[in-house]
Amino acid sequence: MANDLFAGQYESAFKGRGMEFAEVREYLPGDDVRDIDWNVSARFGHPYVKVFHEERELTVTLLIDLSGSNLFGTRKRFKREVIAEVAGILSFAAIRTNDKVGAILFSSDVNRYIPPAKGIAHVWRMIKEIFTYEPPSLGTDIGAALEFLNKVVKRHSISFVISDFQLQQLDDQFEKPLRMAAKKHDLTAIRVMDPSEKELPQVGRIRIQDPETGEIIAINTKDRQVRRKWAELQHQTEVSFMQMLIKSKVDLVDLSTHKSVVEPLTAYFRQRENRR
Repeated sequence: MANDLFAGQYESAFKGRGMEFAEVREYLPGDDVRDIDWNVSARFGHPYVKVFHEERELTVTLLIDLSGSNLFGTRKRFKREVIAEVAGILSFAAIRTNDKVGAILFSSDVNRYIPPAKGIAHVWRMIKEIFTYEPPSLGTDIGAALEFLNKVVKRHSISFVISDFQLQQLDDQFEKPLRMAAKKHDLTAIRVMDPSEKELPQVGRIRIQDPETGEIIAINTKDRQVRRKWAELQHQTEVSFMQMLIKSKVDLVDLSTHKSVVEPLTAYFRQRENRR
């Protein structure tokens, strides 16, 4: 998928940060006169221009949420499977253009750091870790992962936070490191959701369990008041989350467990390419 569907899109969407000198060649009509190498031109008696190539090699860092809420899915697959698929696509797209890829695996704390490297074997190791690693805690602390990114990854990085962003509350412990990471790195949030999280299914009286705390409660999903409060809570959380991303200038890509990831990622790459 990375080779066939996203060939060229990744490279166009994420440019290098600078230009490096490549060669000198004879001036051609339409060349920028500011690129003329006057020393070489004087030596040969006619104009020559300097040619620069983009400094391409980038570092891609994936912040992977392995908390308990991602072991959930009511349709085709679990959210954690979608997270692994997206991580694999981005990783293979990156190494295809000779970029380095690393990962920060986190739950209620940073569980594992895989330093950036190149090569298919490295990417397969990362994907295996995402599928098989069992974190010691199933909680979520995205702020801790972002703080780790800011401290450990010194150079500018193309960074993706891949999570369901199911947070108890959006507070300064999350917003401050998010804002700092967005200033230092090229940061994108990739949110993986399940349809039943947006709209409470009407299945009568049920017992539900918080996958991160283990707390169990009984609710009546056909009760209008319950459904209204659920919808209000989802709306308030969504508004706060979007405001935080806009304020921090962080892009958002929304994915779902029951749909292909191709269309949203393609639209995201095109959007970035059109900005340039």
